[in-house]
Amino acid sequence: MSTVDFRAPSPGRVGRGILFMCAAVVLFAFMNAFVKLLSSTYEPLQLVWARTLGHFVFILLLFMPRSGFAVLRTARPGTQLTRSVIQVCSTACFFTALRFIPLAEAISISFLAPLIVTLLATRMLGERISVPRLIAILVGLCGVLIVIRPGSDVFHWASLLILCSAFFYANYQILTRRVASVDKPETSAFYSALVGSFVTSLAVPFFWVTPDNAFDIALLASLGVLGGTGHYLVARALFNAPANIASPFQYFQLVMGVILGYLIFGDVPSLFTWIGSAIIVASGLYIGWSESQKASR
Repeated sequence: MSTVDFRAPSPGRVGRGILFMCAAVVLFAFMNAFVKLLSSTYEPLQLVWARTLGHFVFILLLFMPRSGFAVLRTARPGTQLTRSVIQVCSTACFFTALRFIPLAEAISISFLAPLIVTLLATRMLGERISVPRLIAILVGLCGVLIVIRPGSDVFHWASLLILCSAFFYANYQILTRRVASVDKPETSAFYSALVGSFVTSLAVPFFWVTPDNAFDIALLASLGVLGGTGHYLVARALFNAPANIASPFQYFQLVMGVILGYLIFGDVPSLFTWIGSAIIVASGLYIGWSESQKASR
């Protein structure tokens, strides 16, 4: 019986992995742009509800026909439910902040999450952190400070919500690593949206604003489809290409954020946003490179 060498994928598979990752971040950028567009009319909780419930339904339609109720089985239900709570907290913070700050700025600050993962992994996963990687984390934090510029006239409190979102998402990724060895990816995908769908469905009637046009209905319906499809494409990307090759293309989302922010909202990032974003991205790329070097050794 033939086997596939996942350590040395063919150039064709690597190319497909990169395309999947680029497609995923394009979908994420459009989803965030639609959230910002809708946030002037609808409460953040209603947008989170549309995002999580749409994602939940998408996962059920995608995996239930093939896996049946086996997709519900988990070896660590407590961890999976905690992941789901943290995921909805991250989404709620990010969606709330998008009402107040430019799209590109929000995306650039959110890229602090991979740096936080590296820091948290030392305590939660027992991984060691080298001095160069610790310096890279501190440099990335300096990049965030350049973007949000606390104490200046342009500082907005909503930037702190993006930091909270990044912190929640980093914890979500850490817990995802913990369950990856005992649960299937489709099981983790199912539980990711479970709590958010349930809780927001109970609360959203108190914040409900009825859409008065077909365009808003279409945008609300698209949030879960874009998010769910994006996460599926990320999984496909990492199946076809090594993480150290595919993951850096996530930063293409910043480029899309700048383009959509300008085309839809007329936002032009300031020089400080460009400089801070470059520092954050460079720090993330260095940590990703150092992790790949450690894995190869």
